[in-house]
Amino acid sequence: MLLTRFLFFLLLAVAWVAAPLTAQANMVFIPMDNTQKEALKAYGVAFWLLQRDVPVDWLLNYRGGSFAFETTTGAENELAVRGVTFQVISDAQYTGILQEIADPNANMDVMKLEKVPKIAVYTPKGKQPWDDAVTMVLAYAEIPYTQLYDDEVLAGTLPKYDWLHLHHEDFTGQYGKFYATYRNYPWYQQQVRDGEAAAKRNGFGKVSQMKATVAVKMQEFIAGGGFLFAMCSATDSYDIALAGLGLDMVESMYDGDPADPSAQSKLNYNRCLAFENFQLERNPIQYEYSNIDMQPNERGLGEQNDYFSLFTFSAKYDPVPTMLCQNYEKTIHGFMGQTTAFRKRLIKSDVVVMGDTKQTGEARYLHGTLGKGTWTFYGGHDPEDYQHLVGEEPTDLALHPNSPGYRLILNNILFPAAKKKKQKT
Repeated sequence: MLLTRFLFFLLLAVAWVAAPLTAQANMVFIPMDNTQKEALKAYGVAFWLLQRDVPVDWLLNYRGGSFAFETTTGAENELAVRGVTFQVISDAQYTGILQEIADPNANMDVMKLEKVPKIAVYTPKGKQPWDDAVTMVLAYAEIPYTQLYDDEVLAGTLPKYDWLHLHHEDFTGQYGKFYATYRNYPWYQQQVRDGEAAAKRNGFGKVSQMKATVAVKMQEFIAGGGFLFAMCSATDSYDIALAGLGLDMVESMYDGDPADPSAQSKLNYNRCLAFENFQLERNPIQYEYSNIDMQPNERGLGEQNDYFSLFTFSAKYDPVPTMLCQNYEKTIHGFMGQTTAFRKRLIKSDVVVMGDTKQTGEARYLHGTLGKGTWTFYGGHDPEDYQHLVGEEPTDLALHPNSPGYRLILNNILFPAAKKKKQKT
């Protein structure tokens, strides 16, 4: 009898000690500093959790912008399968982290991610593998997206999505100004045929007119609360198309008739998101749209010394640019594109510059608002291929699992998932 009572109380004591330990070890912490083995895939895990209605804490400026969440069925296995570094920690340990972040002297904050962003990528169905860094990193991180192009935009489908990406697009209707070098290549000729067919199908006489209307639809998407992210030539060509609405800026090899010789004087910069007072590149076979883009000869930078610095923002007072700059590196290796870097003196005063190279007077990473929505422009083509040439194989991201340049792209993808906070005053 005494032995039975002793065993009973012993079991109660074990249960009393074990229960708190079990209850406390219910947070999963994903470090995003240089201890992380698969930073790009960690973003995919955050997206995976949101798909399952599991909120994620984005710990801004804490160990590179780490993630944390209450453990849930299958989460640890998913992290292990994807190779993402993580720790299971107690409530007490996590409370300690939150207290450290909450310190008024610490430039850190917690951003709650709650909503699964609906992602769309504006890209032609026949795109080449070298065309898009964003679709490559989305695939690597296992983040789902919908592909759409001119037909879908003109049909009014954009309001179905939260986030829209544009990469290496030419909104001026000049087919990337590839005419001089690639006009005899089958892929270029097919691009022309596809563009002209889409214009005709949608009731436009010229591809340039169709692209300008698409740009306006995208601007309406932003103003209505959408998030737009653009890279490479989709940045400056987008603003050029908006500034030149109703003008013929395109020479005869692109649309069959000469451009308006006075188009430059008729540009309306008020319509642009980011740039003003720029000069068009009127030479139709020059591989450039305007003087927005810094030229290699004036930059004086090469692969060995091309870097840009991310700005440091206040996590507690400026959470949006802070989110978009989360990284374990603040100095990012530069990379070229048709549009590589933005001339600072042509950037509107209300635009937030998030990354620049001061010695050359150029910006690489911009952000702004329009109506209820926001937009981000990121210069360059492929963050892990300094000068990615037409026809080259796509980058193998398994060789760059913690790429700081690609992390900036994925910051933008998670940004629409954030719960809006009241502005601190």
